[in-house]
Amino acid sequence: MTRQLSVSAEAWPLARPFAISRGTKTEAQVVVAEITDGDAVGRAECVPYPHYGESVESVAEQARSIADDIINGAGREDVLGLLSAGAARNAVDCALWDLEAKLTGKRAWELAGTPAPESTTTAETIGLGSVEDMAAAAQRLNSSPLIKVKLDAEDVIERMAAIHENAPDARLIIDPNEGWNLELLADVAGQLAEMGVEMIEQPLPADADDGLAEFSCPVPICADEACHITGDLDRLRGKYAMINIKLDKTGGLTEALTLAQAATEAGFAIMIGCMVGTSLAMAPATLLAPFARFVDLDGPLLLKQDREPGLAFSDGCVHPPEPDVWG
Repeated sequence: MTRQLSVSAEAWPLARPFAISRGTKTEAQVVVAEITDGDAVGRAECVPYPHYGESVESVAEQARSIADDIINGAGREDVLGLLSAGAARNAVDCALWDLEAKLTGKRAWELAGTPAPESTTTAETIGLGSVEDMAAAAQRLNSSPLIKVKLDAEDVIERMAAIHENAPDARLIIDPNEGWNLELLADVAGQLAEMGVEMIEQPLPADADDGLAEFSCPVPICADEACHITGDLDRLRGKYAMINIKLDKTGGLTEALTLAQAATEAGFAIMIGCMVGTSLAMAPATLLAPFARFVDLDGPLLLKQDREPGLAFSDGCVHPPEPDVWG
């Protein structure tokens, strides 16, 4: 039977509004790609991101634009040249990984030649809010081993002090989502280090981060918005100690594996991150966990209800996907 590609849009309500420095969302809007080959079906999910000029409509249209190529047998390496890095390519690429796993009876990590993923600690995220609201969120997560905190430029130390007080045993990483300037970073970095903050993710705008090259930060700085694909690594040297790999930025697992290997060889530490989506979006990223210092795949925990079947989460850990979830 001829291969077929189908693309659909879905919306998944969040358990509570989720705010970052750029705005607040109440649902996860995702695009799902399904590729059928006989009785086998490969599925994957991506999350269009407006900050990168994406919408559900544009991403779905991009994915559908290569339907004839998929019918004609295009594989993962072909898709790298057919679509640019981004959410649409992620959905198609990861659906092809899942399909190959279904057709061969092998797990995706066997196909990738990577170690089998193990249960691993995942960050659990506190969204941006008032000092009091963020303190209450920390209290709810006070048994979590790793907490990621969304911040803007206001009340940085007050918010972090409240979180540290209410979750004193948690390791802390923070993400201002490009919301700071170099002056603020220099002002708060020492105090954050004293609180035990282990990483600051993308504090400055990606297009205004040159000052990081001259700044000696006591907390490792991680590139997120500044790092999408392997070709970005050269301009990150000397500015960032880490990179955050997200499949919706790399355009799928194929490029993400290349980026992880190249970044490791170049001396960058790695974080594995996600957009807010269901377990279907998180599952392929679990293959990258062996490369990572930090894993942040808690997107499904922010939803009112996850996809069934989904990934298993327990005791601050995300567990590898079962075959009926992905791969």
